[in-house]
Amino acid sequence: MKTYLAKKSEVQPKWFVVDASGQVLGRLAVEIANILRGRHRPTYTPHTDTGDFVIVINADKIAVTGRKEDQKKYMFYSGYFGNEKYVTLGEFRERKPEFIIEHAVKGMLPRNRLGRQQLSKLKIYRGSEHPHAPQNPEVLEA
Repeated sequence: MKTYLAKKSEVQPKWFVVDASGQVLGRLAVEIANILRGRHRPTYTPHTDTGDFVIVINADKIAVTGRKEDQKKYMFYSGYFGNEKYVTLGEFRERKPEFIIEHAVKGMLPRNRLGRQQLSKLKIYRGSEHPHAPQNPEVLEA
């Protein structure tokens, strides 16, 4: 029996919409990463982009467990001496809540060209409105 390897031309990507309000960050990120990679399909091939598009709405209402709101910090470094900046998750929730979900999902994707291509299929929005209605996205129950 031969192993089936999917080709990019054979895959028809679908669109899914996920409501992040009240969902735990890590658990939601795993579901999103699996859909972006195509692991929910029976034709999953690790070295080919067989995934679908994911639209995340209500990113500002994502839940985190424990005291992560104040204790979890994201570090940024410009490359210059003494220029490390730390920003807490609570500050990011006010300023740019899309980054929180994008950062969590990005850590679960491959660190190569394929991972960057898969991450480009993730669309995250702060509120409940999104401009992708013509794609007829299916509601994903995560």
